[in-house]
Amino acid sequence: MKKIMLVCSGGMSSSLLVTKMDKAAKEMGKEFEIFAVSEPEGVDRLKKDNDISVVLVGPQIRYVEPKFAEVIGNRPIKLAVINMMDYGMMNGEKVLKAAIKLMES
Repeated sequence: MKKIMLVCSGGMSSSLLVTKMDKAAKEMGKEFEIFAVSEPEGVDRLKKDNDISVVLVGPQIRYVEPKFAEVIGNRPIKLAVINMMDYGMMNGEKVLKAAIKLMES
């Protein structure tokens, strides 16, 4: 199962987005493990877990993207900053579609 990790400053605001992404995935007939973490927890998780497919960084902490890119290194883990409008509107479907597109690239 593909894993999608959302990273935000505290891991709280992304929890609602995770719920909406899970709902969108079910409606699409797809199954993903989607979860939200804080920035420090995200770094720790990436150091231990090679099964993560996509890391999506909240737009409010986009400045951590280079740090995550460094931790990912040359592993086949996709990394992107979540579109600010989609994040603000908590548009789980659009964020999920963006993650799926990353996995396919």
